[in-house]
Amino acid sequence: MTRVLVARLDNDGDVLLAGPAVRAVAASGASVTMLVGPRGRQAAGLLPGVEDVLVWHCPWIDADPRPVERDDTLAFVDRVAADRFDAAVVLTSFHQSPLPLALLLRMAGIGHIGAHGVDYPGSLLDVRHQLPETGMHEAQRALSIAAATGFPLPPGDDGRLAVRRPLPDTSALTGRRPYVVVHPGASVPARSWPPERFVALVPALVAAGHRVVVTGGPAETSLTARVAGAAGGETHPDDADVLDLGGRTDFAGLADLLDRADAVVVGNTGPAHLAAAVGTPIVSLFAPTVPSERWAPFTDRRVLLGDLGIACAGCRARTCPVAGHPCLTVVDVDDVLAAVKMLAAPSSAPRTSTPQTSTPQTLEVPA
Repeated sequence: MTRVLVARLDNDGDVLLAGPAVRAVAASGASVTMLVGPRGRQAAGLLPGVEDVLVWHCPWIDADPRPVERDDTLAFVDRVAADRFDAAVVLTSFHQSPLPLALLLRMAGIGHIGAHGVDYPGSLLDVRHQLPETGMHEAQRALSIAAATGFPLPPGDDGRLAVRRPLPDTSALTGRRPYVVVHPGASVPARSWPPERFVALVPALVAAGHRVVVTGGPAETSLTARVAGAAGGETHPDDADVLDLGGRTDFAGLADLLDRADAVVVGNTGPAHLAAAVGTPIVSLFAPTVPSERWAPFTDRRVLLGDLGIACAGCRARTCPVAGHPCLTVVDVDDVLAAVKMLAAPSSAPRTSTPQTSTPQTLEVPA
């Protein structure tokens, strides 16, 4: 059987956007191993078509890079070489070069490597795929790279984001009553609506007739407690109008929790892409630090809120340098309420995801 390595070394959200490209490779009959960084391992485990996950902390892509260490780099090359891959598809954002990784994959003996790149690759790439600067979503760009490398999306696959199912059942946490998810955190501070806006939003949603579930990761429990307020205290889930579930689920559990929601209010961060993958309507509080045409939730069941045409759009800032964070503070609570009202209405649009029940093996290259 052909063995193919698909690389996306960023965060969970980036890995989710690579999902359609992964399915394209798997549809060829190849065995797919996903190469990810530590911040992308949870999403890789949810992608249909992935058989194995290889985790490596890449020093030129990870947001908190470690020093380049000879022994670590050679251990990675040896680990990849041991799997005898026939081909590799290297997926990167437009500001990342695929060539350092392509060099290591060549050293590992991979004979056919495809990637997008503008720099002269010498003998590092077999396919140097060219993509337009504008007009394509990141998920579409990844699909285009996979197709150019020899792995087109098969007929019948709509190219949407998807997760493997079944997901873990979180109904014991959420109760059985309908709810809207509010996810106030973001991996990058510049992409987050001010906390006080979220604090005001929760009671406004309740007053509008919605039950609210506040979500966040283990490092965001102080934020979720603040946003949920006193109403988010311990009680039976079905008796609560507000639930604070910050730090209460892993990534797969969050996928199920989002899948059950009427809508989610979230910034441009990983859980927005997870909501798109399970088909949940999204109110996207989108800070245009990156282009929305590439990074907005890849779904038509969304409303983007934010000043997308602000003069500083595309700044890629991690912390907003402009007083008042104007690209997001232009959005008020009433804007969000109107968007939730529109999206949470009954819809005939299907919530579909490619089913796959087996769980991929995860391997980590030690530092």
